[in-house]
Amino acid sequence: MIPPSITAKRRIPLNARFAHTNIISSDWRSLAGFYCKVFGCVMRPPERDLSGEWVDELTGLSRAHLRGAHILLPGYGDKGPTLEIFQYDDSEPNKGKNINREGFSHIAFAVDDVDAALESLIANGGSSLGKTVQARIEGAGSIQLVYAKDPEGNIIELQKWG
Repeated sequence: MIPPSITAKRRIPLNARFAHTNIISSDWRSLAGFYCKVFGCVMRPPERDLSGEWVDELTGLSRAHLRGAHILLPGYGDKGPTLEIFQYDDSEPNKGKNINREGFSHIAFAVDDVDAALESLIANGGSSLGKTVQARIEGAGSIQLVYAKDPEGNIIELQKWG
C-alpha cells in the first residue's frame, strides 16, 4: 500500500514519459548485440560519438569521450523507450552488482517462456543468478520469474504473468 503522504502530495504536471535507461559498458557493441539477439531489441540510429565542453560540463569529467547507441526495447514500436548503451574511453571497472545493492537493481523483460529466455540468455554469454520461481502476488496474480545477468554482470529479470 502506498502511504497517504505520498499520494496526497500535489502533483506538478510535467507531461513526463519514460525515455531510456543507460548502461555503461566495457564493449558497447558487444553488449548491444547481446540485447538485440536475446530480446529482439533493435538499434535506433544514429550511433553516438560524444565529446567536447558540453559533455565535460554534463558529466563533471575532464575530456570525456563516449561512444554508443540507443536500442529500442521490444514491444513498443519505433517511438518506444530505449536502452542506451555507452562506453567511455576512460571508464571505471564494474566491481560487481548484487540484487540487494542500493540503487538501480535490474531491468525486466516480459517473455512468453521464462525457461527458454533464460536458456537463450545463457547461450549468448549471460548467466543465471538464482532459481526460476513461481509465486502468487496478492492483488496482482501469479508470476513465473528468474534473475539472470548479461555478459557484463548487469541484472535482468525474466518474467511471465499468468
